[in-house]
Amino acid sequence: MSGDRQRGPARARPSSFHERNNQLYTRPAAPAGYPTVVSHYQIAPLLAAWQSRPDEVAALDMESSANLDLSIVPVHLDNDGIHYPDGSRLTWAQAARIIETPNQCFEIGGEGEPRAIALFSETTNALRSLMPTSGAPTMLVSGFSMHRIKGTEPWADTQAKMRALTPIAGGRALDTTTGLGYTALIAARAADEVVTIELDPTGLEIARRNPWSSELFTRPNIHQRLGDAFEVISELPSGGFDYVLHDPPYFSLAGELYSEEMYRRIYRVLRPGGKLFHYIGDPASQSGARVTAGVLRRLEAAGFRALTRQPAAFGVSAIK
Repeated sequence: MSGDRQRGPARARPSSFHERNNQLYTRPAAPAGYPTVVSHYQIAPLLAAWQSRPDEVAALDMESSANLDLSIVPVHLDNDGIHYPDGSRLTWAQAARIIETPNQCFEIGGEGEPRAIALFSETTNALRSLMPTSGAPTMLVSGFSMHRIKGTEPWADTQAKMRALTPIAGGRALDTTTGLGYTALIAARAADEVVTIELDPTGLEIARRNPWSSELFTRPNIHQRLGDAFEVISELPSGGFDYVLHDPPYFSLAGELYSEEMYRRIYRVLRPGGKLFHYIGDPASQSGARVTAGVLRRLEAAGFRALTRQPAAFGVSAIK
Protein backbone atom coordinates (compact mmCIF):
# COMPACT_ATOMS: atom_id res chain seq x y z
CA MET A 1 0.00 0.00 0.00
CA SER A 2 1.15 3.56 -0.69
CA GLY A 3 2.03 6.16 1.95
CA ASP A 4 0.06 8.99 3.50
CA ARG A 5 -2.12 11.23 1.40
CA GLN A 6 -2.24 14.68 2.94
CA ARG A 7 -5.57 16.33 3.69
CA GLY A 8 -5.22 19.41 1.51
CA PRO A 9 -2.19 20.86 -0.27
CA ALA A 10 1.26 20.96 1.27
CA ARG A 11 2.10 24.34 2.82
CA ALA A 12 5.25 26.35 2.31
CA ARG A 13 6.54 28.46 5.21
CA PRO A 14 4.73 31.83 5.13
CA SER A 15 6.91 34.63 3.87
CA SER A 16 4.90 37.80 4.45
CA PHE A 17 2.72 39.33 7.15
CA HIS A 18 -0.56 38.60 5.33
CA GLU A 19 0.47 35.08 4.32
CA ARG A 20 1.58 34.32 7.87
CA ASN A 21 -1.70 35.40 9.45
CA ASN A 22 -3.87 33.81 6.73
CA GLN A 23 -2.20 30.45 7.35
CA LEU A 24 -1.96 30.85 11.11
CA TYR A 25 -4.72 28.44 12.05
CA THR A 26 -4.46 25.54 9.61
CA ARG A 27 -3.88 22.08 11.03
CA PRO A 28 -0.30 20.86 11.46
CA ALA A 29 1.29 18.88 8.67
CA ALA A 30 1.14 15.09 9.01
CA PRO A 31 4.41 14.01 10.64
CA ALA A 32 6.76 11.47 9.07
CA GLY A 33 8.23 8.57 10.99
CA TYR A 34 5.57 8.36 13.69
CA PRO A 35 4.08 5.04 14.80
CA THR A 36 0.42 4.49 14.02
CA VAL A 37 -1.68 6.40 16.58
CA VAL A 38 -5.44 5.86 16.68
CA SER A 39 -8.51 6.23 18.85
CA HIS A 40 -12.12 5.10 18.77
CA TYR A 41 -12.85 7.89 16.27
CA GLN A 42 -10.78 6.11 13.62
CA ILE A 43 -11.49 2.50 14.62
CA ALA A 44 -15.26 2.49 15.11
CA PRO A 45 -16.10 3.14 11.40
CA LEU A 46 -13.72 0.36 10.31
CA LEU A 47 -15.24 -2.17 12.69
CA ALA A 48 -18.75 -1.16 11.62
CA ALA A 49 -17.83 -1.58 7.95
CA TRP A 50 -16.35 -5.02 8.61
CA GLN A 51 -19.34 -6.21 10.60
CA SER A 52 -21.84 -4.99 7.98
CA ARG A 53 -20.06 -6.47 4.93
CA PRO A 54 -21.82 -9.20 2.94
CA ASP A 55 -20.93 -12.73 4.08
CA GLU A 56 -19.19 -13.56 0.80
CA VAL A 57 -16.74 -10.63 1.13
CA ALA A 58 -13.45 -11.86 2.65
CA ALA A 59 -11.57 -8.54 2.64
CA LEU A 60 -12.15 -4.81 2.35
CA ASP A 61 -9.86 -1.98 1.27
CA MET A 62 -10.74 1.33 2.88
CA GLU A 63 -9.22 4.62 3.94
CA SER A 64 -8.60 5.77 7.49
CA SER A 65 -6.10 7.77 9.50
CA ALA A 66 -2.99 6.51 11.24
CA ASN A 67 -2.27 9.85 12.98
CA LEU A 68 -5.52 11.03 14.62
CA ASP A 69 -7.00 12.48 11.42
CA LEU A 70 -4.08 14.61 10.23
CA SER A 71 -3.91 12.58 7.02
CA ILE A 72 -5.46 9.48 5.46
CA VAL A 73 -3.92 6.18 4.39
CA PRO A 74 -5.26 3.04 2.73
CA VAL A 75 -6.05 0.23 5.18
CA HIS A 76 -6.81 -3.42 4.50
CA LEU A 77 -9.46 -5.29 6.49
CA ASP A 78 -9.67 -9.07 6.69
CA ASN A 79 -10.40 -11.79 9.25
CA ASP A 80 -7.11 -11.04 10.99
CA GLY A 81 -8.01 -7.39 11.62
CA ILE A 82 -6.93 -3.96 10.36
CA HIS A 83 -3.63 -3.72 8.45
CA TYR A 84 -1.81 -0.37 8.16
CA PRO A 85 0.80 0.65 5.56
CA ASP A 86 3.64 0.62 8.13
CA GLY A 87 3.04 -3.08 8.79
CA SER A 88 1.20 -2.64 12.08
CA ARG A 89 -2.00 -4.57 12.68
CA LEU A 90 -4.97 -4.46 15.00
CA THR A 91 -6.94 -7.61 15.67
CA TRP A 92 -10.69 -7.18 15.85
CA ALA A 93 -10.59 -7.93 19.59
CA GLN A 94 -8.04 -5.15 20.05
CA ALA A 95 -10.14 -2.82 17.92
CA ALA A 96 -13.17 -3.51 20.12
CA ARG A 97 -11.17 -2.69 23.25
CA ILE A 98 -10.07 0.64 21.77
CA ILE A 99 -13.69 1.51 21.01
CA GLU A 100 -14.59 0.62 24.60
CA THR A 101 -11.90 3.07 25.85
CA PRO A 102 -13.03 6.40 24.36
CA ASN A 103 -10.81 8.60 26.54
CA GLN A 104 -7.51 7.13 25.33
CA CYS A 105 -5.29 7.35 22.27
CA PHE A 106 -3.24 4.26 21.38
CA GLU A 107 0.07 3.59 19.66
CA ILE A 108 0.06 0.54 17.38
CA GLY A 109 3.37 -1.16 16.68
CA GLY A 110 3.81 -4.36 14.70
CA GLU A 111 1.43 -7.01 15.99
CA GLY A 112 1.82 -6.29 19.69
CA GLU A 113 -0.82 -5.03 22.09
CA PRO A 114 -1.89 -1.40 21.51
CA ARG A 115 -0.27 0.95 24.06
CA ALA A 116 -2.30 3.71 25.66
CA ILE A 117 -0.48 7.06 25.57
CA ALA A 118 -0.46 7.65 29.32
CA LEU A 119 2.33 8.24 31.85
CA PHE A 120 2.52 8.96 35.57
CA SER A 121 4.45 12.11 36.43
CA GLU A 122 6.69 12.09 39.46
CA THR A 123 7.10 15.88 39.08
CA THR A 124 3.42 16.67 39.59
CA ASN A 125 2.29 13.35 41.11
CA ALA A 126 -0.38 13.11 38.43
CA LEU A 127 -1.36 10.76 35.61
CA ARG A 128 -1.07 12.41 32.22
CA SER A 129 -2.70 10.94 29.13
CA LEU A 130 -3.65 11.81 25.56
CA MET A 131 -7.41 11.97 25.05
CA PRO A 132 -9.00 12.00 21.58
CA THR A 133 -11.63 14.50 20.52
CA SER A 134 -13.45 15.19 17.27
CA GLY A 135 -10.45 17.35 16.32
CA ALA A 136 -7.04 17.60 17.96
CA PRO A 137 -6.44 15.48 21.06
CA THR A 138 -6.21 17.06 24.49
CA MET A 139 -4.11 16.15 27.51
CA LEU A 140 -5.76 14.86 30.64
CA VAL A 141 -4.03 15.58 33.96
CA SER A 142 -5.57 13.45 36.71
CA GLY A 143 -8.73 13.32 34.61
CA PHE A 144 -8.97 17.08 33.95
CA SER A 145 -8.81 18.27 30.33
CA MET A 146 -6.17 20.92 29.61
CA HIS A 147 -8.30 22.35 26.77
CA ARG A 148 -11.90 23.32 26.31
CA ILE A 149 -13.76 20.41 24.70
CA LYS A 150 -17.40 21.29 25.38
CA GLY A 151 -18.84 22.74 22.18
CA THR A 152 -15.36 22.98 20.64
CA GLU A 153 -12.12 21.01 20.30
CA PRO A 154 -8.54 21.78 21.35
CA TRP A 155 -7.24 23.19 18.05
CA ALA A 156 -10.26 25.53 17.76
CA ASP A 157 -9.86 26.40 21.45
CA THR A 158 -6.25 27.41 20.79
CA GLN A 159 -7.28 29.38 17.69
CA ALA A 160 -9.69 31.43 19.80
CA LYS A 161 -6.94 32.24 22.30
CA MET A 162 -4.50 33.24 19.58
CA ARG A 163 -7.03 35.48 17.84
CA ALA A 164 -7.02 37.60 20.98
CA LEU A 165 -3.31 38.29 20.26
CA THR A 166 -3.35 38.63 16.48
CA PRO A 167 -2.27 40.12 14.22
CA ILE A 168 1.16 38.72 14.99
CA ALA A 169 3.79 40.25 12.72
CA GLY A 170 7.17 38.77 13.45
CA GLY A 171 8.78 39.54 16.78
CA ARG A 172 9.12 37.22 19.77
CA ALA A 173 6.32 35.40 21.59
CA LEU A 174 6.32 33.78 25.03
CA ASP A 175 4.07 30.82 25.81
CA THR A 176 4.15 30.35 29.58
CA THR A 177 2.72 26.81 29.67
CA THR A 178 3.58 24.43 26.82
CA GLY A 179 1.18 21.53 27.40
CA LEU A 180 0.73 19.85 24.01
CA GLY A 181 2.32 22.85 22.33
CA TYR A 182 -0.60 23.99 20.19
CA THR A 183 -0.19 27.63 21.26
CA ALA A 184 3.51 27.58 20.43
CA LEU A 185 2.85 25.91 17.06
CA ILE A 186 0.33 28.52 15.95
CA ALA A 187 2.43 31.42 17.25
CA ALA A 188 5.54 30.09 15.50
CA ARG A 189 3.86 30.41 12.11
CA ALA A 190 3.78 34.22 12.43
CA ALA A 191 6.34 35.14 15.09
CA ASP A 192 10.06 35.08 14.39
CA GLU A 193 10.73 33.20 17.62
CA VAL A 194 8.65 31.46 20.29
CA VAL A 195 9.87 30.57 23.78
CA THR A 196 7.65 28.04 25.53
CA ILE A 197 7.89 26.90 29.16
CA GLU A 198 6.85 23.51 30.54
CA LEU A 199 6.95 22.45 34.18
CA ASP A 200 6.64 18.70 33.69
CA PRO A 201 8.97 16.52 31.56
CA THR A 202 6.21 13.90 31.46
CA GLY A 203 3.94 16.42 29.78
CA LEU A 204 6.56 16.92 27.07
CA GLU A 205 6.80 13.14 26.61
CA ILE A 206 3.04 12.95 26.05
CA ALA A 207 3.37 15.80 23.53
CA ARG A 208 6.23 13.98 21.78
CA ARG A 209 3.96 10.97 21.22
CA ASN A 210 1.09 13.13 19.89
CA PRO A 211 1.18 13.47 16.06
CA TRP A 212 -0.46 16.90 16.32
CA SER A 213 2.48 18.14 18.42
CA SER A 214 5.33 16.92 16.21
CA GLU A 215 6.38 20.38 15.00
CA LEU A 216 6.94 21.44 18.60
CA PHE A 217 10.13 19.37 18.42
CA THR A 218 11.18 20.20 14.86
CA ARG A 219 10.46 23.89 14.18
CA PRO A 220 13.73 25.82 14.49
CA ASN A 221 12.02 28.97 15.80
CA ILE A 222 10.48 27.24 18.84
CA HIS A 223 12.71 27.12 21.91
CA GLN A 224 11.66 25.07 24.92
CA ARG A 225 12.44 25.88 28.54
CA LEU A 226 11.87 23.30 31.27
CA GLY A 227 10.87 24.54 34.72
CA ASP A 228 8.30 26.45 36.76
CA ALA A 229 7.06 29.40 34.69
CA PHE A 230 7.00 31.58 37.83
CA GLU A 231 10.76 31.07 38.18
CA VAL A 232 11.82 30.73 34.54
CA ILE A 233 10.24 34.03 33.54
CA SER A 234 12.57 35.79 35.98
CA GLU A 235 15.51 34.55 33.91
CA LEU A 236 14.19 36.09 30.66
CA PRO A 237 15.31 39.52 29.42
CA SER A 238 13.34 42.64 30.22
CA GLY A 239 11.33 43.90 27.24
CA GLY A 240 12.32 40.80 25.29
CA PHE A 241 8.87 39.78 24.01
CA ASP A 242 6.20 41.31 21.81
CA TYR A 243 3.46 38.84 22.80
CA VAL A 244 2.73 36.69 25.83
CA LEU A 245 0.17 33.90 25.91
CA HIS A 246 -0.50 33.00 29.54
CA ASP A 247 -2.62 29.86 29.78
CA PRO A 248 -2.12 28.45 33.29
CA PRO A 249 -3.88 25.42 34.76
CA TYR A 250 -6.95 25.92 36.91
CA PHE A 251 -6.63 28.59 39.60
CA SER A 252 -7.01 25.91 42.29
CA LEU A 253 -4.01 24.01 40.85
CA ALA A 254 -1.66 26.92 40.09
CA GLY A 255 -2.66 29.97 42.11
CA GLU A 256 0.85 31.45 41.95
CA LEU A 257 0.47 31.85 38.18
CA TYR A 258 -2.55 34.13 38.82
CA SER A 259 -0.74 36.30 41.37
CA GLU A 260 0.10 39.98 41.02
CA GLU A 261 3.77 39.07 41.26
CA MET A 262 3.43 36.76 38.24
CA TYR A 263 1.75 39.56 36.32
CA ARG A 264 4.56 41.96 37.24
CA ARG A 265 7.05 39.42 35.89
CA ILE A 266 5.09 39.12 32.64
CA TYR A 267 4.91 42.92 32.43
CA ARG A 268 8.69 43.16 32.80
CA VAL A 269 9.44 40.80 29.89
CA LEU A 270 7.01 42.53 27.50
CA ARG A 271 8.24 45.43 25.41
CA PRO A 272 6.29 48.72 25.67
CA GLY A 273 3.12 48.21 23.65
CA GLY A 274 3.44 44.43 23.89
CA LYS A 275 0.25 42.35 24.11
CA LEU A 276 -0.85 39.77 26.66
CA PHE A 277 -3.64 37.23 26.44
CA HIS A 278 -4.50 35.48 29.70
CA TYR A 279 -6.76 32.42 29.58
CA ILE A 280 -8.93 32.14 32.68
CA GLY A 281 -11.97 29.94 32.10
CA ASP A 282 -15.67 30.27 31.40
CA PRO A 283 -16.56 33.89 32.23
CA ALA A 284 -20.23 32.93 32.48
CA SER A 285 -19.62 30.52 35.34
CA GLN A 286 -19.68 31.71 38.94
CA SER A 287 -16.07 30.71 39.58
CA GLY A 288 -14.92 32.09 36.21
CA ALA A 289 -16.53 35.46 36.87
CA ARG A 290 -14.93 35.64 40.31
CA VAL A 291 -11.47 34.70 39.05
CA THR A 292 -11.76 37.10 36.10
CA ALA A 293 -12.57 40.03 38.39
CA GLY A 294 -9.52 39.28 40.51
CA VAL A 295 -7.28 38.85 37.46
CA LEU A 296 -8.35 42.22 36.01
CA ARG A 297 -7.68 43.93 39.33
CA ARG A 298 -4.20 42.41 39.68
CA LEU A 299 -3.25 43.03 36.04
CA GLU A 300 -4.10 46.71 36.46
CA ALA A 301 -2.08 46.84 39.68
CA ALA A 302 0.87 45.31 37.80
CA GLY A 303 0.75 48.17 35.28
CA PHE A 304 -1.22 46.76 32.34
CA ARG A 305 -3.63 48.95 30.40
CA ALA A 306 -6.39 48.45 27.81
CA LEU A 307 -7.73 45.52 29.81
CA THR A 308 -10.34 43.79 27.65
CA ARG A 309 -12.54 40.81 28.34
CA GLN A 310 -12.37 38.22 25.56
CA PRO A 311 -15.42 36.00 26.18
CA ALA A 312 -15.01 33.95 22.99
CA ALA A 313 -11.53 32.96 24.16
CA PHE A 314 -12.47 32.58 27.85
CA GLY A 315 -9.91 35.14 28.96
CA VAL A 316 -8.71 38.75 28.95
CA SER A 317 -6.23 40.71 26.87
CA ALA A 318 -4.06 43.63 27.95
CA ILE A 319 -1.28 45.90 26.70
CA LYS A 320 1.90 47.06 28.43
